Amino acid sequence: MSAQCETAAKSATGSDPLGLFGRYLTVWVALCIALGIGLGNLVPDAFAFLSRLEVNHVNLVVAIFIWVMIYPMMVSVDFNSLKHIGERPKGLIVTSVTNWFVKPFTMAALGLLFFQVFFVDWVDPSNAKEYIAGMILLGSAPCTAMVFVWSQLTKGDATYTLVQVSLNDIIMIFAYAPIVAFLLGIADVVVPWETLLLSVVLYVVIPLIAGYFTRVQLLKRGNEEQVTQFTEKLKPWTIIGLLLTVVLLFGFQGKTILEQPFIILLIAIPLIIQSLGVALIAYTWAWLWRVPIEIAGPVALIGSSNFFELAVAVAISLFGLDSGAALATVVGVLVEVPVMLFIVYLVNGTRSWFTWEKAHV
Repeated sequence: MSAQCETAAKSATGSDPLGLFGRYLTVWVALCIALGIGLGNLVPDAFAFLSRLEVNHVNLVVAIFIWVMIYPMMVSVDFNSLKHIGERPKGLIVTSVTNWFVKPFTMAALGLLFFQVFFVDWVDPSNAKEYIAGMILLGSAPCTAMVFVWSQLTKGDATYTLVQVSLNDIIMIFAYAPIVAFLLGIADVVVPWETLLLSVVLYVVIPLIAGYFTRVQLLKRGNEEQVTQFTEKLKPWTIIGLLLTVVLLFGFQGKTILEQPFIILLIAIPLIIQSLGVALIAYTWAWLWRVPIEIAGPVALIGSSNFFELAVAVAISLFGLDSGAALATVVGVLVEVPVMLFIVYLVNGTRSWFTWEKAHV
């Protein structure tokens, strides 16, 4: 294992892996949901004005917030870690298959099952399509940043976590748009290809390139400590960007939610089932393949968590700020932390099941 890679992975989380923000993320999001709903009903004209600030279906205000969220994550990604890609082949195989061949398709299947079968009497068909679309956008975007947190909480292999995040970012550039387009087509949702590809460029390619060059410049000035200090300075802005995005989204959704408050619970049910189900698939596969717990834990965690910042941005670009798709992606933010902490608890509670020694697997 490279000590430099391990330092790079751990620097993504800081000394306190969750921190005040991460520990109470669900609370902050819930408060911003309430604030957004209130403001949306009190000052609807202000939100109407903000909705008009867009270019080629990209809302400029939300775009700024999303970039503020994503950019620090991309600075933390170390592509030099990919030289270790052959050291843990079993873990990477499980991760890649779970993330790109299981997760998106199970999310689409659950969305269709719940909103076109189980919930069909409770939800308008046109809205149901948008909720399904939002779930597909979530399920097709594996986590890139918070997985460092979850991995550290399970004493996961830092180098492996960094390798899988770097690999996922590269795969995402090429696979996200085709998978999303294919699954949206199955769900009978019209896909504006130009907007979808523009979203991938704006919210994956450009931040990834900017993060890479920023990282290179920081390392020229010193070492990984420079990167850590830089991302720590940006962390408050990341928090602000996320919470302001939530306020905006629920401001636009305020009237709808007051009329149908039950909808958030309906969206949350398949999201929770999918997260737990994918984690179980990956974790069981890792156990059957005798993957050590330091790798099996991150394998399960990255498969069940989401790059929700990307999903939110793409949902807004494709369907609009006041769409059901955007609402579904933000519900994903709401449920992610408690679900992931539960999975962390399960991983730590089953460490004794993995009795084999750590090896090149």
